Amino acid sequence: MTSAAAAGAPPGPAAPKSRKSVTGTRRTVAALFLLPALVLLGALVVYPIGYSVVRSFYNASGDGFAGVDNYKALFTDDGIRTALKNNIIWVVFAPAVSTALGLVFAVLTERVRWGTAFKLVVFMPMAISMLAAGIIFRLVYDQDPDKGVANAVWVGVHDTFAQSSAFPRAHPGRDSPLKPDQGGFVTTAPVHTGRPVTLPLVGVAPDQMPDGAKKAVAARPDQARITGTTWQDFTRGKGVGKLGAPDPSELGYAGMRIEAVKDGEVVATTEAAGDGTFTLPAKADGALLRLPASNFREPYNGVDWLGPALVTPAVIGSYVWMWAGFAMVLIAAGLAGVPRELLEAARVDGANEWQVFRKVTVPLLAPVLAVVVVTLMINVLKVFDLVYIIAPGSSQDDANVLALELYRKGFAEGQPGIASAIAVFLLLLVIPVMLFNIRRLRREVRR
Repeated sequence: MTSAAAAGAPPGPAAPKSRKSVTGTRRTVAALFLLPALVLLGALVVYPIGYSVVRSFYNASGDGFAGVDNYKALFTDDGIRTALKNNIIWVVFAPAVSTALGLVFAVLTERVRWGTAFKLVVFMPMAISMLAAGIIFRLVYDQDPDKGVANAVWVGVHDTFAQSSAFPRAHPGRDSPLKPDQGGFVTTAPVHTGRPVTLPLVGVAPDQMPDGAKKAVAARPDQARITGTTWQDFTRGKGVGKLGAPDPSELGYAGMRIEAVKDGEVVATTEAAGDGTFTLPAKADGALLRLPASNFREPYNGVDWLGPALVTPAVIGSYVWMWAGFAMVLIAAGLAGVPRELLEAARVDGANEWQVFRKVTVPLLAPVLAVVVVTLMINVLKVFDLVYIIAPGSSQDDANVLALELYRKGFAEGQPGIASAIAVFLLLLVIPVMLFNIRRLRREVRR
């Protein structure tokens, strides 16, 4: 022992820790912080993916090895092939339309005073769940114009140019002088002047009669013209009223169109008055009287939006309604970073607004547009809720997508092996898009 130590002198400074020791400590602390997230990631993501991959090689019961049979079904099963075709339509159109609308909204709202309020309204559907949006659009697309907004608008536009008939279900009754002809009715024998013609029909409910309908009266004979009556030949009550002649309680077919036809050509036309009476000139003598099909046109009920032909575009329309606001907000954020000097320089050089938009604004927004498109492509590959809720059972097969077919195979049809194969296939479709997005983001960071 030295004299200094014997005298109780304090020890010298401790030797500094090595760099490896400090690095190891930091890694340990980082691992401890990441451990809960890694456990959740493994339990909720890695394990399900691994189990799905393994399960996709087994049969429905899970007892026998099926090889690649489940993957062969992806390209041979009619339901899966329809779902795959619809997914391609979704990937091509839904992101493109949503991004295009978002771009237009973002550019236009920069030029109006109430642009912020407009953006709020367009973005608001993002706050609605897919389930609620599906219920909303199931009502919007309802076939009944009194319920469905889409058909209410469509029928209103249609009826502005082509009114429906007031007698859609009218038809000849017993012992009628009329017979069917090209969607309408024609007399069985020629008509002549001086002999009043009766054209009785039945089948129109009392509350559906035209507003101008009056009590039917028998036409008076006229030696110089053809006269007659067309009316609702029906009186409530057994044994009440006379068949083939107007009764006091029966109404005339106001506005019914009557044509006189000779040798296949229409020689005269007229419309019935409120009491059902009508008059034709003498040249109609010897002609057949025809009630054309236009008198019996069924009321227009709009478009069958949720039928087999239009159900997929209709559901895509509801998706665009929800996600166009998302695209608009991201593009508007990118537009805020565009140097205004470039836009002004283009205008000074003589470019009009369309040229500025197409050759300056859009190229500068290309990175943002790529982010929006790729994000929406990944999103539509997983679409399920809207198709499941909006498409009715009668056309759900026609609107089918891979995510919905996965659900049906796994839970409704008892084929978990094929459902797992669909899940793995969806993962393989999403991975290239995700890798492209990651690489693009890394290039943006390097810049």
